[in-house]
Amino acid sequence: MKKIGVLTSGGDAPGMNACIRAVVRCAARYKLEVIGIQRGYYGLLEKDFIGLTPRSVANTIQRGGTFLGSARCEEMKTEEGINKAVQVLRKEGIEGLIPIGGDGTFRGVVALAKAGDIKVIGIPATIDNDVYGTDYAIGFDTAVNTALEAIDKIRDTAGSLQRLFFVEVMGRDRGFIALDVGIAGGAEDILIPETKTEIEQLCLNIRRNFKKGKKSNIVVVAEGDEAGGVFQVAQQVWERLRLDYRVCVLGHIQRGGSPTARDRILASKLGAAAVDALAEDKSGFMVGELSGEIALTPLEETCTKRKRMDGSLLQLVKVLAT
Repeated sequence: MKKIGVLTSGGDAPGMNACIRAVVRCAARYKLEVIGIQRGYYGLLEKDFIGLTPRSVANTIQRGGTFLGSARCEEMKTEEGINKAVQVLRKEGIEGLIPIGGDGTFRGVVALAKAGDIKVIGIPATIDNDVYGTDYAIGFDTAVNTALEAIDKIRDTAGSLQRLFFVEVMGRDRGFIALDVGIAGGAEDILIPETKTEIEQLCLNIRRNFKKGKKSNIVVVAEGDEAGGVFQVAQQVWERLRLDYRVCVLGHIQRGGSPTARDRILASKLGAAAVDALAEDKSGFMVGELSGEIALTPLEETCTKRKRMDGSLLQLVKVLAT
């Protein structure tokens, strides 16, 4: 193998740049040429390439987002798009591909590997942390800490005014951010897609908390909660309790910012591990970290298996919120 490509796809995540940096500098050890594919799979189909060297990735480890850019590409969901991507890679002499992203990114690369003779190793990077085969995905720790900083500030004003706050965090399909932020931020309740939201019980908890003398009450809501999202949840609670409340949607600030030390280290480890795997002639895997050790998971499993959530943390919320 002489030439490999690297791309970032889907939603951006803090630490992606640190991961690209690790891929490029580890590849130099094997004397591999690295091609940066800009704008994800869309850039692959459009041949939007740049050469990457150890010097070209200098001063990127601390930057959020992805300097290669990212995009969602509907064409890669078609057989024609997959075949076109294979032909582009062959023509450019790219023998190995490292896609950095979430489960949607890996669905595309699984189809790509099946259609051609391209070796692929995926790296999990998504603030949702919902990829099977790794304890943590790149970007999750930064997103949690960004949301936590906001909630700490919200609690200051909530306590001053003895007010009820509903805080929405990202998590359209899974509640990993909400759960970690809620625990770390001392939330009184956490609403996530994995559990059914009982509005009556939520109202009972809120009423009980204020009666016990609590000066603030913060409910963390994952954006994909089945009760209808933060505004509908807040409205349903108001209709029952008639308590003054405020809604705060943290939104895309959770995607931005300089990555934490934890995300930089994870990105560096996984970037290097992906290049090592390609150099060892492995293909069709995602490199992740399980119990502190690098682990290889078949890419197809990352698309078909569901990552488990620690249910004990939900029970802990009820204990700590008393």
